[in-house]
Amino acid sequence: MSQVHTQRMGRLIAAGSKDKIDEMIDCLANLNALHFIEYDGLEEGFNLGSPKEEAEIIGRRLNKLRSAASIVEGKNPKKPVSINKVRSELDDSLPSAVESLLEKSTRLDLVDNQLSSLREDKAFLELISSLGLDVELLSGYANIASFIGTVNDLDPLKSIDTDNLLFTGYSKKTNVVALFVKNSDSSTIQSILNSCGFQSISIQENLQGNPLELLSKATDKINTLESEKSMIVDGLEMWNNEFGESLTCGLELLEREHDILTAPVKIAVSDHAFFIDGWVEMSRSEEVQKALSECCIFTEISPFKIKAGEGGHGHSDHSHNQEMPPIAYQDRNLSKPMELLTDAVGRPAYGRIDPTLFMFVTYPIFFGMMLGDMAYGLITISLGAFIMGQAGPNNLMTMGGKFLIYIGLGTFVFGYLYAEFAGWEIFPHGHSNPAEALSILYPPVDSHGSVWHDSFPFGIELAYPFHRVVLVEDHGNLENLVLLTIYLGLIHIIFGRLIGFRDVMFYGTDHGHVGVTAAFFEHGVWIVLLIGGFLFSYGFLGPSEAEYMVLPGMIIAISAVIMLIWTLFNYHGIPFAISLILAPIEAIGMMPSVISYVRLFAVGVVGVKIAETGNIKLFEPMVHAIEHSEFLVVPFLLIGWLSVQFFAWGLGVFSPNIHAARLHFVEWMRQYYDSSGEEFTPFGFRSHHVEVE
Repeated sequence: MSQVHTQRMGRLIAAGSKDKIDEMIDCLANLNALHFIEYDGLEEGFNLGSPKEEAEIIGRRLNKLRSAASIVEGKNPKKPVSINKVRSELDDSLPSAVESLLEKSTRLDLVDNQLSSLREDKAFLELISSLGLDVELLSGYANIASFIGTVNDLDPLKSIDTDNLLFTGYSKKTNVVALFVKNSDSSTIQSILNSCGFQSISIQENLQGNPLELLSKATDKINTLESEKSMIVDGLEMWNNEFGESLTCGLELLEREHDILTAPVKIAVSDHAFFIDGWVEMSRSEEVQKALSECCIFTEISPFKIKAGEGGHGHSDHSHNQEMPPIAYQDRNLSKPMELLTDAVGRPAYGRIDPTLFMFVTYPIFFGMMLGDMAYGLITISLGAFIMGQAGPNNLMTMGGKFLIYIGLGTFVFGYLYAEFAGWEIFPHGHSNPAEALSILYPPVDSHGSVWHDSFPFGIELAYPFHRVVLVEDHGNLENLVLLTIYLGLIHIIFGRLIGFRDVMFYGTDHGHVGVTAAFFEHGVWIVLLIGGFLFSYGFLGPSEAEYMVLPGMIIAISAVIMLIWTLFNYHGIPFAISLILAPIEAIGMMPSVISYVRLFAVGVVGVKIAETGNIKLFEPMVHAIEHSEFLVVPFLLIGWLSVQFFAWGLGVFSPNIHAARLHFVEWMRQYYDSSGEEFTPFGFRSHHVEVE
């Protein structure tokens, strides 16, 4: 099946004798092929199955390992571990080790709580120790109000009469006061204190005695507890180094076993039989039926067919209620990392085009157009290769590493086309630079730094190398790049609409419309609008010989707007009066989507200028310092230059990814994409760290 489609799915229904239910569950677990439709308990004569007796025991062990995993990170083994070895550790060393870990964690929590309390006591004692009063004397009076705190200014307190008792101190560059007054004077004193910037200190009621002695004891306890905490933290690290892999593998194995033991709760069971319902990939239908035939009396797999007009919306809130199958991607190799992008938006509805393969082509191109530097491409490729080397059995890390390699290759290729290396132009327009040595990678160039240059219709200018940061009048291609990005946006959006045209023609819309006519009004009208808008814009803004395009372009665009009014009224149910207003607004709204692709030019030029600034302000002075034997400043300039380069690369990896993702997710995919697909999650084993039996 084509890589632009998801897997064809079929509905499996199977039944068998109740005494074969365990055998059937083991069979499904080994197959890893059935996406369960869990029994809802509504059928008369059938009930939900019951988990096996061992499920409770395994569940308790699993919860302990999950608790341990929340304390330490665990470690991924370099290669899958023998299942016998994992079982042996689960029965032997790991349980006692987990108990020890949980005890350490409990003690660590207790120490943290004690440290928090003691630090509060210490902060309090450090302030009041300068007053020379025992802690219990600071509060607890019936007829006297006490004010204990800090003030910004002591002078206003001099006006307090001698009938009141004032103690002052100085701690941590702060004035500390303890003021004892008659209850009847408390309001007046409070006003005076407020004028001094008084901040009350909360009295620690659990303390009694001399503050200096208490402070010394609290400091000693804090030091002791911090030492103990450090030992516990080191112990946790040592535990993770010794048992981290065993924990990861044991957790995976117990998760498997728990899934099997609790699987009967997804199945309909009567007194004598069981019944299972779910989805399978049609490519594995014969394999599944053959395996289940040994434990099931009846099995049937029916290929799923979308009812016209209900395509892809089984998970929506619309009136159509056809139950849709989950979405499984095609088996991929090269383009598999791009599934990370598709999953970020949501899987496509069943029967719809899967954009993964297209993004495998366009995403590195868009990214490369923006970053476009051979040096940064090599760094990105190296980072991706390093991540892949460290991934081991971690599939997510492997895909992430491959993704970086792909965008790094795009960056390197466009860096070669742009003739750029670390922010330098290999064929500079002006003073020389170290990157000129890479000119050996190119055939001979003319006085403009070009191997080849040619003009094409609609103002397209292409060159090799393509000097993107130099103006046309200086023999560069900056303005040409702006125009190319707009054309690329136009083509990319039209392509998205063509995909939508195909989807509606075969599977319909969520409003129940299907066929060529519906596809034309849903998507073809927009293509007509884009073509008309392009002809009008080029005729109006382009060279004088293209002015003849203005009138045809205007007629085509206006015709498209009229048809769009009909689309909104007839196909979306919007009142005609509102459609008359809304259609022109939506038509004009297509313009920003196309212009948005100009970011392919703008983001890249900004990155080049950052690197170029570092080269001019830091690298060139460094070379000058070396030539004049000023070696003391060379290390500083070198570190500064490398910092700018890595900043430019880091920003280059981060920012172009955001913009490339936006162009795909927002500008392109919204033209056609339905992300209502549910992920296909088959029941069974997917080995990451433990070998499958």
